[in-house]
Amino acid sequence: MHQLTTTFVRRLRDRDEGAWFELWQVFGPVLRAQLSRWGGGRIGVETIRDLSQETLATLSKSIDRFDPDRGVRFSTWLLAIAKHVLGDELDRRGAIKRGSGRRAVTLGDRDPAADVHVDSAYERSIFEAKVHAAIRRTESESVFVAFQVYRLRIFEGQTGRRVAEQLGLSEATITRHVQSVRKSLREALESVVAQWSFTPEEHAEISQAGLGGDDRLFDEAIAEIYHAHEARRRAEDAQTRSAGAP
Repeated sequence: MHQLTTTFVRRLRDRDEGAWFELWQVFGPVLRAQLSRWGGGRIGVETIRDLSQETLATLSKSIDRFDPDRGVRFSTWLLAIAKHVLGDELDRRGAIKRGSGRRAVTLGDRDPAADVHVDSAYERSIFEAKVHAAIRRTESESVFVAFQVYRLRIFEGQTGRRVAEQLGLSEATITRHVQSVRKSLREALESVVAQWSFTPEEHAEISQAGLGGDDRLFDEAIAEIYHAHEARRRAEDAQTRSAGAP
């Protein structure tokens, strides 16, 4: 197992607040989307947010039981706990309707990942969340102008000449900035995926997604994932605004 993976699990077990915040930042949106799908419109946006937070709270209580050496994806463990938390909420609502008390549900000693089905859409969302985390890391560590050049060229698809005119730079400088940010992004991606991956299949996702090939394919794949993530974020924001509207 990669050292970054082992170290991050240790940080979670040591209740490192920074590690838990990072986990929430990376996987919180994926959890909310999955809980919303499972809820089938029966659960409001605010409840979805509460349940995703409760998922991480439950995870914090059971993280010592997670064994990376078993080859189970961390994302599968996370999904199983989210399913447990949602089931508990639905049981509570059912109990209220029946006029009885809330049925206490606990994970017990069994493996929560044993009876959860993980589909390709969820795995894709998890991988895209890792990629977006690498993009955020690269942006925070890059020179502002350099990352803006990469954003305009790759994410917005503008020509080098157009970007050069907008920013008052030469086309050669634009090319250098793109190359520099791309190199940093590749390194950040390797680091982030290594940190969150527990199986050989997860480590292979970079090349399978076209992110291990030549520069053109890398830029195209990164842009596609970036726009998919942004579309989901906008949809969630719109749903939140709609739920809060009078």
